[in-house]
Amino acid sequence: MQNIRSKDSQIEILLRRELWQRGIRYRKNVRGIFGCPDIAFKGIKIAVFCDSEFWHGYDWENRKDRIKSNREYWVPKIERNMARDVQVTEHLEEDGWIVLRFWGRQIQKETSVCADIIEKCVNERKAAKAAKAAKAVKADCFG
Repeated sequence: MQNIRSKDSQIEILLRRELWQRGIRYRKNVRGIFGCPDIAFKGIKIAVFCDSEFWHGYDWENRKDRIKSNREYWVPKIERNMARDVQVTEHLEEDGWIVLRFWGRQIQKETSVCADIIEKCVNERKAAKAAKAAKAVKADCFG
């Protein structure tokens, strides 16, 4: 258990490296945001989570029967993680955040696709924020 990383995992680094090469700047593992997202864009309220298949219950109904050792510990633990993921997503969305979750395999196989999704959300949010700011300035000048 002590070798399990809660941050800077291989999948996080892979995705962050792709974003950085595209010139997309972010914050990582921001404790001040509910759920401590792996990648965050605070000013435009986008939170990105890189979820590994085992810890976050990918295809859980089929995979939970494969756990043979210490089931009394692992099954409830992973189910708590899944419930927490839902709670974090709901909380952030209620607060106006866009929450993006990617599975580890998805990041490994389609890193550029994941980065495309993030980049699209970032650009849309920035454009919306700029339009809102321009509208406010116009109202101040002519209102």
